[in-house]
Amino acid sequence: MYADTETVRRILTETGDTWAVVGLSGNRQRAAYGVAEVLQRFGKRVVPVHPRAESVHGEKGYAELSEIPFPVDVVDVFVNSQLAGAVADEAVEIGARAVWFQLGVIDEAAWERTRAGGLDMVMDRCPAIEIPKLG
Repeated sequence: MYADTETVRRILTETGDTWAVVGLSGNRQRAAYGVAEVLQRFGKRVVPVHPRAESVHGEKGYAELSEIPFPVDVVDVFVNSQLAGAVADEAVEIGARAVWFQLGVIDEAAWERTRAGGLDMVMDRCPAIEIPKLG
């Protein structure tokens, strides 16, 4: 409902390979940890964004998107829906090309703002589920 198949395909194959994963920490029990692993297996550079700014999967972490000193293609959001809109707004501000809200993360107002800002967006889906479907 929140993204057509073409948008999902475009983000996963054409948008770029640098993914900032907001909510990614070294906690192996969290979904973000496993999803980031899958993204790396499929050739994506995964940049952890978490208040503790931990290094994860061999990549230096940052406390906020605005601290990342290089371009980010996709912002993958693992925070709850109440916080996700602010992350989407920050993604627009830093010049990301797309925003991906994970399963269960829904903010329709953020969807509208992000799309109005010219970014592709997927909401309530998981790239670790979608990327293997591409073949």
